[in-house]
Amino acid sequence: MSTATHKQSIPDVNAVRDYWDRRPCNVRHSRKEIGTEEYFNEVEARKYFVEPHIPGFAEFPKWKGAKVLEVGCGIGTDAVNFARAGADYTGIDLSEASLALARKRFEVFGLRGTIEWCNAERLAESFPAHSFDLVYSFGVIHHTPHPRKVFEQIAEIIKPTGTLKCMLYATHSWKNAMIEAGLDQPEAQSGCPVAFTYTHEEIRELLAGLFDVTEITQAHIFPYVIEKYVKYEYERQPWFKAMSPEVFNALERSFGWHTLITAKPVAS
Repeated sequence: MSTATHKQSIPDVNAVRDYWDRRPCNVRHSRKEIGTEEYFNEVEARKYFVEPHIPGFAEFPKWKGAKVLEVGCGIGTDAVNFARAGADYTGIDLSEASLALARKRFEVFGLRGTIEWCNAERLAESFPAHSFDLVYSFGVIHHTPHPRKVFEQIAEIIKPTGTLKCMLYATHSWKNAMIEAGLDQPEAQSGCPVAFTYTHEEIRELLAGLFDVTEITQAHIFPYVIEKYVKYEYERQPWFKAMSPEVFNALERSFGWHTLITAKPVAS
């Protein structure tokens, strides 16, 4: 395990909370008035345009009628899609600013779900044992100071027959190579307190004794010129523009920033 922030010591959870409160993830994915239906629709469209692998990984329709917990729901983009698909949805987050927007989003679209504040390192204090059919977490657990604690907590509250689906940042990735070279940073906003990265072997070690990994793949290289992307213009970097879709997809499968993990609880 390594950290893409190059910190010598791991900050406490309050630093993580304060960072995401200052700018919730994807909050600038639309220029419409924050909290409106138009705003949320644009946020969703942009997120899945830039990260088109998410719906296929989450498999929203599969969880109709299932009890789903999302660890780190953020402003609720995946959350509303689980709810629309008919899941019995609960989302937790450390950031009150993010939770406020997620709750507003459910209200705007007339969706049912539970949105709660919770420190993921202490999940079992908030939920009964063996409560959830799916525990889903996309791009969150690598930001907590003690990721192993989160997975230990998930192991307590997931059903023995449940499924864990999560995304963690990949050490062997194009993005991490750029970070190591000083040409990029883990998040859009600077100063991220912690962003761990993992090899496939390290992920299996992280989950050892708790979950058996059934599938692990990599996806997502961000291809756009940043200066234009922030203006909502989608021009690919010249070296990516020159690639055929087949070549670019092959590169993503080997050097994508997102490691997509599906796992089952270890039988007790």
